[in-house]
Amino acid sequence: MSLSLRFLAVAAAFLIAHTVSAAPIIIKYSHVVADQSPKGQAALKFKELAEKKFPGVVEVQVFPNSQLYGDGKEMEALLLGDVQIIAPSLAKFGKYTKKLQVFDLPFLFDNIQAVDRFQDGPVGQALLNSMTDKGIKGLGYLHNGMKQLSANKPLRTPADAKGLKFRIQSSDVLEAQFKAVGANPQKLAFAEVYQALQSGVVDGTENPWSNTYTKKFHEVQKYIMESDHGVLDYMVVTNAGWWNGLPPNIRKGLNEAMVESIKYGNKIAFDEAANFRQKVIDDKKAEVLPMTRAELNQWRKAMAPVWKQFEPEIGRDVIDAALKANER
Repeated sequence: MSLSLRFLAVAAAFLIAHTVSAAPIIIKYSHVVADQSPKGQAALKFKELAEKKFPGVVEVQVFPNSQLYGDGKEMEALLLGDVQIIAPSLAKFGKYTKKLQVFDLPFLFDNIQAVDRFQDGPVGQALLNSMTDKGIKGLGYLHNGMKQLSANKPLRTPADAKGLKFRIQSSDVLEAQFKAVGANPQKLAFAEVYQALQSGVVDGTENPWSNTYTKKFHEVQKYIMESDHGVLDYMVVTNAGWWNGLPPNIRKGLNEAMVESIKYGNKIAFDEAANFRQKVIDDKKAEVLPMTRAELNQWRKAMAPVWKQFEPEIGRDVIDAALKANER
């Protein structure tokens, strides 16, 4: 080969290698809610931070409102590598691990600060890796908020719930929760809840303040107890194989961006919960009733058998760590 041809070959190889190395890492972040929601805002913040850390190297594409995949398909898409990040409800991981049922256990956490301490602690962080053998890597927890009990009568004690029909999302723990106090759990799609409450198909439900106000449940419920009896959260997850295949410096930077974006989203969620609570009170369509410590203790005592029922699946160590997070 002549010197000129050899030079051209080397130059071409260099250009090809440069082009390949310059191709950005595309990260598709898919979720099922609006950009304006705390989860949506956290996703956009991650995009901003990740692209700022790695300009021209990383490109984050956010797809809100089930634009790519809905609740039923997003996990499959993640495992197939069609998307790289999703943020499902913690209740959606039951087929991959039973340990996350700890977040459904009723009256386990005192408040959202206790949830934070547990999630940030060693056991909560270990749960992020509880599904790696299934190809799922947890990157962090996003808040929706603490749930409140509601009905057309005050629910001050467990006995007040006896015989009432409560809407629940599909969850063995939540079914056991209401059965423990003699109530009748009814699994209904979220879109059907308002009409079911309005028509009397169900007597009560449980929801965070954001759902209660935005879906107008307070207009068809007479009483809302400030029970803070459970948490409705999400886990931000990625494909474990894809994540572990990233260059170490990229993985480290993306993890830092994710941690910061989650803090940002959780602050929005916390502030929104307080704002929606006040809006419910100001509307004066439902009476918001605080629960005393004595009343909460009665509910907690009534729910102890539920904790015991699911202890073999969740692990005593996980439940103990959650209870310890209540200590200041």
